[in-house]
Amino acid sequence: MANVAIVGAGNVGANTAFFIAERNIGDVLLHDLQHGAAVGKALDMMEAAPIRGYQFGINAVESIEATRDSAMIIIAAGSGREPGMQREDLFARNLPVVDALARDLRGYGGVILIATEPVDLMVMRFREQSGLNATRVLGLGGALNSARLAHILSRRLHITTENISATVIGRHAGAMIPLLNYSRVNGIPVTVLLDEEAQERVVQETRNAGDLIVEMSQRASSYYGPSAVAADIAQAVLWDTKRIMPVSFVWEEPGHYGVSGAAMSLPAVLGAAGVERVLEPELNPEQVRSLDQSAGDLRKIMAGATTNGATANGATANGKERKS
Repeated sequence: MANVAIVGAGNVGANTAFFIAERNIGDVLLHDLQHGAAVGKALDMMEAAPIRGYQFGINAVESIEATRDSAMIIIAAGSGREPGMQREDLFARNLPVVDALARDLRGYGGVILIATEPVDLMVMRFREQSGLNATRVLGLGGALNSARLAHILSRRLHITTENISATVIGRHAGAMIPLLNYSRVNGIPVTVLLDEEAQERVVQETRNAGDLIVEMSQRASSYYGPSAVAADIAQAVLWDTKRIMPVSFVWEEPGHYGVSGAAMSLPAVLGAAGVERVLEPELNPEQVRSLDQSAGDLRKIMAGATTNGATANGATANGKERKS
């Protein structure tokens, strides 16, 4: 059985395969609408195997059906952001791709990881259209935001990221909630090391990190960071490590903090079954209100897509362009 399949051989998909191979996490199947692109990238990476010491293979497959035996499928299909675009601007563009994949993967027995933007909305949609358990449909939003926060703290404090544990919860958007009181440097809370003004700058820089990459590079969305995070989550699931990472998933009743019906990130114990346990940090009333507002905004966008018929009923998983 192949350990992990990646749908979409664009920037995010191909680099995720690369990071998985570099870390010897497991075998990879790479699928893309342009089968030749998947074949070429798989071959290119495997020609590095004798030099890099890969213990597992990367192989291209032509059909979605060929990915179903994998323990995990990473969805990196769809368009990426361009300068001036918000994540939500991609919703209508990428919705038919995710809808088609969700229909094709109904009854799938493994774990799904969504990297396609906007992540939280796509987690909600995939869960709805596939019928899979909410604990097995994950998004990488919170884990990516936390990695960015760790980098920002490392730069500001002039220390290595190895000593930093950073936590960001909520929506993968400007309303994300960096939890500086739960972010620590060798056990010391960041709130002890930075004054209030510096803390606020860190929070804003974290919220704007993805936008800054897009605007500065004048190209599609970031992909090295998302790919590295996807490989990290894949390792936690495939190796059943019980690692705690903030991931996006649909908050079903009774929800968390009295909020339900939307996908956002919280720290979760990750293993072979996906989200095995959720940890709820202690939040202040303002943070809880922010989560409730974000959930309402996500539900409103999703309801609008259903009302406006944003899906392409005739689309198939192999009928849409795949770029990440």
